[in-house]
Formats: sequence, structure tokens, C-alpha cells
Amino acid sequence: MQEIKNQLKQAIYELYDLDFDPELASSPENISADYSSNAPLKLAKELHKPPIEIAEELSAAWAGDGLGGGPLLSASEVGEEKVRQDPPKVSVTPPGFLNFVLSDELLNKEIGNLHSDFETTIKSNEFADKTVICEFSDPNPFKVLHVGHLYTSIVGDSISRLFEYAGAKVIRANFGGDVGLHVAKTMYVLKQKNLADLTIEDIANCYIEGTAAYDSDETARAEITKLNKEIYEINSKNLHDTEIAKLYWRGRELSYDYFNDFYNSIGVKFDKYYPESTVANLGLEKVKAELAEGVYEVSHGAVIFDGDKYGLHTRVFINQEGVPTYEAKDVGLIFQKYEDYHFDKSVVITGSEQLEYMKVVLKSVEQYAPDLVAKTTHLIHGLVKLPGNIKMSSRKGNFLKAIDVLNMIKTELKTTYNSTDEKVALAATKYAFLKYKMGGNIIFDPKESIKMTGNSGPYLLYSCVRAKKILQNIASASDGPGGDPLLSASEVGEEKVRQDPPERVLMKKLLEYKTVLADSVFEMAPHKVATYCYELAQAFSRFYENCPVVGSSNESERIKLVQVYLNTMTHGLNILGIKIPEEM
Repeated sequence: MQEIKNQLKQAIYELYDLDFDPELASSPENISADYSSNAPLKLAKELHKPPIEIAEELSAAWAGDGLGGGPLLSASEVGEEKVRQDPPKVSVTPPGFLNFVLSDELLNKEIGNLHSDFETTIKSNEFADKTVICEFSDPNPFKVLHVGHLYTSIVGDSISRLFEYAGAKVIRANFGGDVGLHVAKTMYVLKQKNLADLTIEDIANCYIEGTAAYDSDETARAEITKLNKEIYEINSKNLHDTEIAKLYWRGRELSYDYFNDFYNSIGVKFDKYYPESTVANLGLEKVKAELAEGVYEVSHGAVIFDGDKYGLHTRVFINQEGVPTYEAKDVGLIFQKYEDYHFDKSVVITGSEQLEYMKVVLKSVEQYAPDLVAKTTHLIHGLVKLPGNIKMSSRKGNFLKAIDVLNMIKTELKTTYNSTDEKVALAATKYAFLKYKMGGNIIFDPKESIKMTGNSGPYLLYSCVRAKKILQNIASASDGPGGDPLLSASEVGEEKVRQDPPERVLMKKLLEYKTVLADSVFEMAPHKVATYCYELAQAFSRFYENCPVVGSSNESERIKLVQVYLNTMTHGLNILGIKIPEEM
């Protein structure tokens, strides 16, 4: 598919002196072709020609007229002998589509390349020698992980895997508020508790109680405000001797142990934790330094950035007590990450409610460090809701905890299939989130997520297990399929292997994988890999039902096709952080 696009791009350049990237898609079922392009329709306005005329000119060029007198696809090598590959045949349909039909030989050759060296064939070096830092999840100590943290952990890990596929050195970073008003609210209630009996659930409940007190009681509000400053000093001066300091450090320790245990349970790792306290002073220094340069200004005793000048919000970076706010801490984080890793790209993933906030932070830093902002990409995701469109809030305590989501999936699997397979439960959870494009809200339905048919993680796993069974049965009946190419040099041009329609559909889908990966990396879009895996599994299901493997005239070719399918699905699901079980 990519080779056709490249050759079509070359033809457009040679004929019209235009650097144009043509689109190519699988042809509709009513068109007797493999791929189609609407490039002539897109070029018509610029070339001042009817699309059908442009299509005819490109078709003639593809056949060799005006492009060196030969087919666009050059000779390829099979072993030591050079063999002329039949180029895709092209036809034209109104009002100006180009349709391409691949030869059986070309399809078999490309599948053979995937079979003989899958990793090399799909490899990308786009981010080779580059360092990418991906910051995601970002839970606050003294709170429990909710479903939003689970979602961003899964998506962030998958985006990290995409960059790793493209050759990058990836740092997974986690930024959390171990200082700030939410900690003070928690500590206000927590100091009345028995330190020895504390659990993370106790701490989370203290936050809810403290928030209610802060909102309704002026005396409590004043004490919490005082605590906020005291906790900041505990961190900045590394104090451990006072009772409140001991309580604070114990609560923070419990929080991070809890985070690590949960991340391990879902197969997500982090290379670096950045507690807010570790970057607060740097942020404070940067804001104060740029205050003198006029980037920030004093207003009512606080230091602000006037976002109104840029069509944004005006936000406080240092409050009236001289304490850095979230905004200043994020400023410190940007510089600390660069100091630690000298990143080529920084990706920050947050909920959509942080969109305007991050615009202000980045716009302020852009005034004095534009290179760092240029290397930073802020991605957002929507809310995760249960069926019924109920919004959940950690302030009121009616939120869905991350562990609740996993338990829902496990309960559904046990009830419906009597299964306790952790891999299947995790696949159901991850795929339920990753199949959606980032940005919009997600309705998480546990019953839909565990279905063995339809667009679900278990369906994809079952498809892979089917492929494994075929290969295991072949291996147990013989020495295995062997390593010969699908078509040897002597076979090309002589006896040609013909594929049944479902077989061709599967082969073409497999050849799309590298292009899908490239698009997914460029757009930082795991959902494209998820969608591809689902479509590929559907193609394999039709192949499985209609094309016998053992005993067929194409047995050796089909065995290799099944292996390429399993390799592709294994790679794609790994990008999604999903492992395939041995059986289901």
C-alpha cells in the first residue's frame, strides 16, 4: 500500500511538478480492485482539468508512458535471481478514481517478507536517537486512584509504546501533588486519626471530609490555609521531627506504595516520579526571575500571568502568602524534565478540564523558553462514565475508583464465562478504553467489554488463540511449516498460486500494518492500532471460516499466512499493552 502511494506521488510530481501526498484506501466491495485513490479529484482544481482526464494521464504514466518507458515497480530479488514483479494494474472509474489491483505474486512476495523477517519489515526509525518523555496518570498523593487515572495510565503507556516502536528512548513520568490545598484539607482531618491504623481509603475519606469543612466552616478554612503553608515548609526544609511532619510523610509513603502496587497490577511502569514539592522551588525561582522581566506581574499581592493579552485566562502563579500555585509548579516541572533528560519531545496527557489551564502555563513559558514549549505537546482525554451518563466527582466521594473498574470486569468474566484469567480481564479493560479516539467522553460498559464477539479485547484474544491452535496442530503433526519463501524464484512466472477472496482480504490487511503504525505514531493515536487489530481479526475470522489450511492446495502458503497474522496481532496488541494467553 505504501509503495503504491510512493509511486503515485512520484507520477504526480513527474507529470505536474507538484509535491502532493495522495490518499489511498481499500476499494469498496462493488469495485473489482484492491485499492483506490481520489487523487485526481483533489488535483482537479489546482490543475484546472477534469478529474477523469487527470486519472487517465496518471493511468498512462503508471503503465510506463512518460515515466522512463517501464513499469513503476522495479525488479526485485528472490534469492540470487532477479525477477520482474508485475506492477499493480490500474483502471479508471468516473468521476476520476484510480483503482489498483495487486498481482497474486506481489501479494505473496510481500507476505513472504513479513514471514521471513517480521520485525525488520515493519521497523521504524522515525524517532531513533531521540528522547521522548511521556507524562501521564498524575495522581495526587493522599487520594485514591479513580477511573480517570486508570484511563490515562493505559493510554499514556500505549503512546509510550508507539514511540518506542519508532525507535525513541522513552521516559514514562508521573507528576503528582504531594503539596497543595488538597493535602492540607486531608491533613486537617487526618491529624485526628490514629497514625498506626491508616490505610489509603482512610486518607481518601479524610480529603472528602476536609473539603466539606473548608467549604462550610470559616474556622476550618483558616486552619487549612495555615496548614497548606506549613506543609509546603515541611517539604522545602525536609522536616521530619514534628507530629504533623511524621503524619505527612507517612501518608505520602502509603500513597506511593499504593500507586506502585496498582500500576504493577495493570502492567504499567514509570521511570520517574515528580512530586510537586521537588519542582516547586524551581518554579518559584523561574516565575520570580521572569517577574523582573515583565512576563509575570503583581496583582493584589499575588504574582499572575495576564493571559487576557493572549486571549486566555489570567491565572495566579504565586499566591498572596508567597506559596507557588499549581501553575508555578508546572513551570518548574517543564524545566526540571528538560534538565534531567534533555528531551527532544515532551508529551503531557491530562483530562480535558486542564486544557485552558495548560494553555496559560505554556503561553507564559513561551515568553522566555519558546524552544521548550515547541517541543511540548499537550494531549487531553474526556471523562469516563458508566452507562446512564452519571458524572463522578472526587470532591463529593461518588467517583468510580480505578480498582472498581477492574473488579467489574473480573466479576462479569466470572459470571458470564466462569473465567478468572487475569490477561483476559486486563485485555477487556485496556481495549475498552483504547478503541476510542482521545478527546471525547467514554461510556464504559463492563458487559460490552467482555463479549467474545464484536469489538472487544476478548474477541481479539480469541482470534489469536485460534491462530495459535492452527500452528500448534500443524507442528504436532509434522516438523512444522518450514522456512521456505511463499514463492521460490522458479515458481514466479510459472505456476501461480491463486488466493480465495477472504485470503486476499486478509493478506491486504496485513500489508497495511506498517502504514497504520506510522499514522498512529504521527498522531499519537493508539485507537488507530486498536481499530486495525479489530478489522484484522474480522478478516482472519472470514479466512478461518472459508479457507481450510491443512490439506488445502495452498497449505504451506496458508500456514505462513496464519503465522504472519499471529505475529502482527501480537505486535499490535503489545502496542496496546495487551498480552495473549495460551488458551481461552
